[in-house]
Amino acid sequence: MISENRQPIEAVLFDWGGTLATWHTIDLFAVWRSVAELIDAQRADELAAKLVAAEDSVWARSRDEHLSSTLEEVCALADVVLTPAALAEYERQWHPHTELDPDATEMLAELKDRGLRVGVLSNTIWSRQRHEEIFARDGILDLFDGAVYTSEVPWTKPHPEAFLAAMRAAGATEPARCLFVGDRLFDDVWGAQNVGMRTVHIPHSAIPASQIGHTVGEPDATIQRLSELPEIIDGWNKTAA
Repeated sequence: MISENRQPIEAVLFDWGGTLATWHTIDLFAVWRSVAELIDAQRADELAAKLVAAEDSVWARSRDEHLSSTLEEVCALADVVLTPAALAEYERQWHPHTELDPDATEMLAELKDRGLRVGVLSNTIWSRQRHEEIFARDGILDLFDGAVYTSEVPWTKPHPEAFLAAMRAAGATEPARCLFVGDRLFDDVWGAQNVGMRTVHIPHSAIPASQIGHTVGEPDATIQRLSELPEIIDGWNKTAA
């Protein structure tokens, strides 16, 4: 349901993959096989299959139970020890798929210029350090007031506590004055609306069927580019003033 709330927006929270970062379809087996080659080349296919199955299981748990996981847990479930060289290869394999959306930097700067608080909430198995390295690489780390990465909290989107934690991390206190921007109608739109946040959907991601939840939300707005977002917020805030 579209929110009836018309309070001014004071904080904007973003999903990462498929929202601030462009969507990429990943061959997960190929990624893990490249990693497994450095662990035990003779068993690379076997280890890669076990790692894919382990990762699939934690994402299924996220979808159904909204419980988080970590890269370390994925490896433990697959009974694989990720060596430093293997971890470096994992990050190298993912590097091309962490590309920042072309509109993101200017859009985030515009939101900050308007005095809005800006945060991130990402369903991820990666560490805070890894995400912050990516944001620093792209020159946007200092544009965020706070972030929550689900690898370091118990829950994933669409659990209400994940959104409330991100709200607090960004320095906001009222969900009704927060906007969540994401590419998923279950995790992002439905989840944020359940805590009283307004929502904007970016509908470009080819989300795997196995990651689509039981319910879809109806966003307050849909945009095709991040550059459209400041004007939408301006309009809402002008109406609320």
